[in-house]
Amino acid sequence: MKVLLFNSSSHQQGCTYTALSIIAKALNEEGIETEIIQLFNAVKHDCTGCSACRKIGHCVFQDDEINQIVLKAKEADGFIFGSPVYYAHPSGRLLSAMDRLFYSGSSAFRKKPAAAIVSARRAGTTASLDAITKHFSINEMPIISSNYWNMVHGVSAEDVLKDEEGCQIMRILGKNMAWILKCIEAGKENGINPPITEGKIHTNFIR
Repeated sequence: MKVLLFNSSSHQQGCTYTALSIIAKALNEEGIETEIIQLFNAVKHDCTGCSACRKIGHCVFQDDEINQIVLKAKEADGFIFGSPVYYAHPSGRLLSAMDRLFYSGSSAFRKKPAAAIVSARRAGTTASLDAITKHFSINEMPIISSNYWNMVHGVSAEDVLKDEEGCQIMRILGKNMAWILKCIEAGKENGINPPITEGKIHTNFIR
């Protein structure tokens, strides 16, 4: 089993990366393989809503890494999306990536467990978690929690390691993700499979 962890910070080994690393260590201790994907240079475009991906099966923009990430997601079993907090909101880079990933490659993520984590100097954390998590809830994905909101605080990696409660939250999150993944695997081995996804009904509220 494998979990992909996404770091959307411009600081590739900063606060968000440190939090993700704590989660990855907890997953590794449970026998779960991990890979941290750095989004710093991976995203060059926002989703334009062109719907070309519905026809050609992948995002129309092919000069960045979104389509390659979708291929990795197809083989992965779970996901952690990490972001710093900017103006009480997730990084624009992460939201651009998630819009395109979930629009063009939703089947690679559907019904697989996921979690959002954020790092902040002070505030804006819960609003950021909410914005990220909406991508999961629209795609039938089990949402993994910890013993508090999934956040760490600090302005440097060293600060994050001093946030004992935040570090514990990340460890527990990793353990809970491993537990759910093992439960899903055990279910499959006993003939318990995810429900068949219904075709989407689109209601137009403008009559």
